[in-house]
Amino acid sequence: MDMMELLKTRRTYRRFEQKPVSKEILDDILEATRLSSSAANKQPLTYIVINEPAKVDEVFQYTTWAGQLPKELGWPKENEKPVLFIAVIENTDISPAYCDTDAGIALANMTMAAWAHGVGSCIIGACNKVKLSEMFGLKETQKLHSVVAFGYPTHKSTIVDQGEDGSLNYYVDEKVDYYVKKRKLSDTVTYY
Repeated sequence: MDMMELLKTRRTYRRFEQKPVSKEILDDILEATRLSSSAANKQPLTYIVINEPAKVDEVFQYTTWAGQLPKELGWPKENEKPVLFIAVIENTDISPAYCDTDAGIALANMTMAAWAHGVGSCIIGACNKVKLSEMFGLKETQKLHSVVAFGYPTHKSTIVDQGEDGSLNYYVDEKVDYYVKKRKLSDTVTYY
């Protein structure tokens, strides 16, 4: 698909087939992080791959899903959980001022690379960073930025215009497909 179609359809996905992501696709996702732009080219990020089912379950227990929805609609059920997590680690001894910016760029690259292969993702900042940092054995100079869940989505996620009420809350329909409200371009851009 072309770039604009990729951008329109790379949404957050929260329910997945229980089909593993191949090593070749995982390698592409990780290569996309390596190719990410970095402030002053310091490259302060490292990544932890979690793809063994028992370890994926262990990480899953420390994540929170779809805060705008009731748990029964927003959280993956047992047969819908992600099959892969990638933890984004900031190495604060390298570039503390720009780690967050670099992480945002890397997250965009990795989720776009995954979606180019039909693999959906959910960037999760709402997680128990203390427990996960302990689990991953992070050093004092390392900080968990986020974890990203991956898998082949079992639902749709579609962009819709912001409603007249001004709300930007996403919602699900009776099939539990997601609808993500976006402001109009004219509401977000000013020319100077």
